Amino acid sequence: MIRPCTVVISGKGGTGKTTIASLLIDALIAAGERPILAVDADPNANLHEALGIALTETLGSMREEAFTRSIPPGMDRTGYIRYRFRRALAEAEGYDLLAMGRPEGSGCYCFPNALLTECIETLERGYRLVVVDSEAGMEHIARGTIKSPEILLIVSDPGARGMRTAGRIRDLAESLGLSRERIFLVVNRDRGEAAAESDLPLIARIPEDPAVGEADLAGTPIVGIPQESQARAAVRDLAARLIGECARRGE
Repeated sequence: MIRPCTVVISGKGGTGKTTIASLLIDALIAAGERPILAVDADPNANLHEALGIALTETLGSMREEAFTRSIPPGMDRTGYIRYRFRRALAEAEGYDLLAMGRPEGSGCYCFPNALLTECIETLERGYRLVVVDSEAGMEHIARGTIKSPEILLIVSDPGARGMRTAGRIRDLAESLGLSRERIFLVVNRDRGEAAAESDLPLIARIPEDPAVGEADLAGTPIVGIPQESQARAAVRDLAARLIGECARRGE
């Protein structure tokens, strides 16, 4: 099976990456791009809340000894890994969600990071698209946790500070070997005013939408906002652009 198109959503903290990731996953599924592997690569996992599904296990909750000394009789390590990874997936209509989460206790992130890499490589070929809601910055790509994506979306607010951060993330991505042609800017919470200057190619402007703020305040899923809301309409357009970009990269 052909390797799926991987879309990584990055940017500084607080720019709305998870909101865009959840609406994008929903829009891609509505456009017929299924199944999707959604990956919440932020240790502070909350993509499941934005999507409105329950999360029972994360990679951070898995113990290292379970993959070495606790393999059940009659099962090899590869089979056990597939079994545990499948258990960690939260299944929903059109997509599965995998969450990194925080490691138990005071341990480092080394083992969950390694698990995330192995899990994506093990599972990805069963999906049409992989959408990764990354933690702030480029840590996962820098560490090699997430392999080089087909598309990197850098999310920023319209302000100068956010745009400078987006530029630094782009520079880091390029230094790690990602082609500039794969990197796009998403301006979130757009109020219709001129955004600060940026030399990143703009792929979408997502309007500031009261429906998103209301869902956030109420603690309800972002994907539950009305279909006619401004943010949802803009993300549908973004999804269409991404489908075209993925098709071109598969040629």
